[in-house]
Amino acid sequence: MTRLTDDGRVEFRFYRPDASDVRIAGDFNQWDRSSLVMQHDGNGWWTTTAEINSGDHRFRYCADGKWYTDYAANGVEQSKLGWNSIVSVPKGGAAWQGRSSESRISGSDITGKEQAKKQNKEKLVA
Repeated sequence: MTRLTDDGRVEFRFYRPDASDVRIAGDFNQWDRSSLVMQHDGNGWWTTTAEINSGDHRFRYCADGKWYTDYAANGVEQSKLGWNSIVSVPKGGAAWQGRSSESRISGSDITGKEQAKKQNKEKLVA
């Protein structure tokens, strides 16, 4: 799972109690599974934080050489090699803390459908 920290960084949490080595590879680190190593914090959880530029980024966990998808991330997307997880990092980082995942994924405060409904209501009121 992922979350945005108060300082705008992304925290990654992955549960794999029997793993001895967990890393993250994604488009934000050129899919280099050696560059972002997770730390075991006990009780089976692995964590790390990273500064990632704003935008939607694809990633996967690699535990003991086996790839895993994070279905609790902001989304998933099928690729040629399997399912990639998506982490959405908004502009402004921590300012987006607490907004719904739908808003974060769409990249705006209001999705296209919500914007159209809002404009129609404004027309009716005017």
